[in-house]
Amino acid sequence: MNIQKYLAFVKAAEFQSFTKAADALNYTQSGISRMISDLESEWGVTLFERGRTGISLTSDGLQLFPHLKRICLEQENIIMQVEDLHNIQSGIIRIGTFSSVATHWLPIMIKAFKNDYPKIDFELLLGDYTEIENWIVEGRVDLGFLRLPTNADIETIYLEQDRLLVVIPEDHHLAKCEKFPISELANNPFMLLEKGAKAEISEIFEMHELSPQVQLTTWDDYAIMSMVENGLGISILPELILQRIPYRIIAKELEVPAFRTIGIAMRDKKSLSLASKRFLDYLSCRKQD
Repeated sequence: MNIQKYLAFVKAAEFQSFTKAADALNYTQSGISRMISDLESEWGVTLFERGRTGISLTSDGLQLFPHLKRICLEQENIIMQVEDLHNIQSGIIRIGTFSSVATHWLPIMIKAFKNDYPKIDFELLLGDYTEIENWIVEGRVDLGFLRLPTNADIETIYLEQDRLLVVIPEDHHLAKCEKFPISELANNPFMLLEKGAKAEISEIFEMHELSPQVQLTTWDDYAIMSMVENGLGISILPELILQRIPYRIIAKELEVPAFRTIGIAMRDKKSLSLASKRFLDYLSCRKQD
C-alpha cells in the first residue's frame, strides 16, 4: 500500500491538486487526501500547504519529493520488467548439450524460436552426459539434452531413438557387408567415443562380452571420424552426428542393432522461466533437419 501512497503524493505535487491526482490515478479526491494524511501521520511531517487556491509542497515535502518520485519510477520499471518476462520479450535460455544435438538439432530449433521471439538469447554449454546432468541439478542450465534414462530427481521428455552405427574407412575389408558383425568389433583397432562415466558404446561391448582394442578415447566425434578416415581403426558413432559429414568413411548398422535414447531434461518443469517453457514447444522443429 505504501507505494500507492507515494504515487498519490507525487501526482498531487505534480498537479498541485488532489482532485487532478485522483483523476490521474483513478481514485476519489477523498482517497488521495486520506493517503497523504496517512503519510504525514506516519512520518510526523506536513507535506502540503492547503489553501483556498490549492495545495503546494512544504519545505519538508520539497525535500522528500525527488526521493519518492524515484521510488515510483523504479516501481514502474519493475512492473514493465515483469510484463516483459510474462510476454517473453527478453531473457536468456541456457542449454546443456552434446555436439550432435548442437550441430544438427539446435540451429533449426533456435532459428524457429528466434523468428517468434527475437529478443530471447541463448547460452549453449557443450559437455558429456554426466556434466550436463550435473549442470541441470546445480541450476547452471535451464534445459539439457541427455541420454535416457537418467537421474530420477530430474524431469525428462523423450525425444527419439538414435541408431549407433559402426564407422569404417572406405577401403575396409567389410565395406561391402550388409551389416557389421558384432565379433569384428574386437578384431580392429577401436576409437572409443567416451568421456568420464561409461557411455552406451562400452555397454555394447559388455553386452556381447567383447574386449575392444581401444587405441584412442575422446569425446570429439569429428576427431574420431578423421582417425577412421585415415585408417587408424574403426568406431561406433550416433547416426545423428553422421549427417552431412565431409569425411570419407562408411557407416554400417550392427548385426544386432543398437540405439541411444535422447531426451531433454530439466530440474523442475514448473519452475522453468516462461521462455524456457515456450522453447519446449519448438522441440518438434528438429525433424526438419
